[in-house]
Amino acid sequence: MKISVIGCGYLGAVHAACMAKLGHEVVGIDVDPHKVAELSAARAPFFEPGLEELLSEVQATGRLTFTTDMAAAAGSEVHFICVGTPQKKGEKAADLSYVDAATNALAPYVGAGELVVGKSTVPVGTAERLAELIQEHQPEAHLAWNPEFLREGHAVKDTLTPDRFVYGVPGAAEDHPAVELLDEVYATPLSSGTPRLVADYATAELVKSAANSFLATKISFINAMSEVCDAAGADVTLLADAIGMDDRIGRKFLNAGIGFGGGCLPKDIRSFMARAGELGADQALTFLREVDDINMRRRTRMVELTREICNGTLLGQRITVLGAAFKPNSDDVRDSPALSIAAQLQLQGAVVTVTDPQSLSNAARRFPELNYEPDLTAALLNADAVLLLTEWQQYLELDPHTVISQVRSPRILDGRNVLEPSKWRAAGWTYRGMGRP
Repeated sequence: MKISVIGCGYLGAVHAACMAKLGHEVVGIDVDPHKVAELSAARAPFFEPGLEELLSEVQATGRLTFTTDMAAAAGSEVHFICVGTPQKKGEKAADLSYVDAATNALAPYVGAGELVVGKSTVPVGTAERLAELIQEHQPEAHLAWNPEFLREGHAVKDTLTPDRFVYGVPGAAEDHPAVELLDEVYATPLSSGTPRLVADYATAELVKSAANSFLATKISFINAMSEVCDAAGADVTLLADAIGMDDRIGRKFLNAGIGFGGGCLPKDIRSFMARAGELGADQALTFLREVDDINMRRRTRMVELTREICNGTLLGQRITVLGAAFKPNSDDVRDSPALSIAAQLQLQGAVVTVTDPQSLSNAARRFPELNYEPDLTAALLNADAVLLLTEWQQYLELDPHTVISQVRSPRILDGRNVLEPSKWRAAGWTYRGMGRP
């Protein structure tokens, strides 16, 4: 099939490359000439494992091109809208200006019988409004909502072999033309048994917001339990293991630590609350305010723990922060707990050095006042305390017997509860975790 992908950021670039991998002829369209040039040269403008290799592979076939010219969308059977929906400045609501601009720019090039597919995470009610806009230009075109479920660090796999497809079409009609077109787009993963659900617009739009809200709630729940464990002298990791054995609960996303960040969970739960308020259902989501509050409180708690482990003062203390990205295998520092903690420590008088395998250039643009050191050994040198805040594999594999010779004071705070306390203590370190005695 001929496919256009509007917006070549994180979602769009991955989606375009994966659609070409599935055998389609794809054109990626973006307003940023630099991004288009980089992608055209098979260079990803962000770090995502496997993406550059995939770009090189599919571009060699001639099935994938990138351009800034929206007219290149003309003639495609399916048009995917993959632009961002960031949080509005000073508000909780989502900023839909990119979605609206992309749809308005695309609409004149959509032909009869063609399908526009929204993949961006949007407030419920957006699809119905955009469908009207598309049909003003082309009454015989269709719009479907097909939410994405990508995990940063696993985006290529999640696109090629997803755990489900959701199609939002008017009336949840299985015989809607959009269903047949999407089934053709996703024929390969569907033939491998990937389940799909046909829903109405509103339900399809709510799926991503509801899923992210549930995950955020589960993470904040175990972090609340971590606070109780700190007070009671219990171990939140063992607690999570025990309750996770219950099939109704499960162990995934029950890892206590400094909380979640990134460009999705925080802004999605906030925009979900904002939209619920607009619909008069704000009381249904009041619990998400506490979920958000618990999450932000974890950052303050890590600052307090650092002060405690440094004998009650941060002034002049040399602190090494391991990790700047909000999660491993990513260079995304949006709403990163690690960077937020590093900045708070520096504001309170510490001398902070941040290291990360991939995200230092992005981090430096967000917090230029922090010290950044790409070399791990150099970053650790003469540290008074080491904070593991992003669980990159190379940090998990650090040898406490080797590292102890590099620091000034062997103190480590495990903000992700991923290290073995007994191993570090046996090597002579003062170890502190989150909710661990």
